[in-house]
Amino acid sequence: MMEYPRILSNRLLIADTAGLGLLLWFIGWCTSLVLFPFVSLDLLGWILFAIFTPVTIAITILWFRKRDLPLVYYLAVAVSWTLVAVVCDYLFIVKLFNVSGYYHASVMVYYAVTFLIPLLTGVRYRR
Repeated sequence: MMEYPRILSNRLLIADTAGLGLLLWFIGWCTSLVLFPFVSLDLLGWILFAIFTPVTIAITILWFRKRDLPLVYYLAVAVSWTLVAVVCDYLFIVKLFNVSGYYHASVMVYYAVTFLIPLLTGVRYRR
């Protein structure tokens, strides 16, 4: 396994966890704001899921495929991305827009997939 200097590895960890996690969440959130007036709330989550799951998989593979990282690193990324999604959804959807009944099946599937994408990428691409 390639060793990164400690300062670089800390920056990479922050970029991989909080940075990429927030970026991916923010792109989905902005898209939901654009689609909100035109799409039924019952379908909005599934539409976003169908659009952004392949996008997230592609970005994750491109981001990590040439990096020599242990599986525990990908587990940390998976946990952090899921926490970003849960906390940001709560703050910027449930609380900000006073949404009741937000946590439908599509949201739970989204959280599970948000966890699994980086973890399974790690299983596939770790060296």
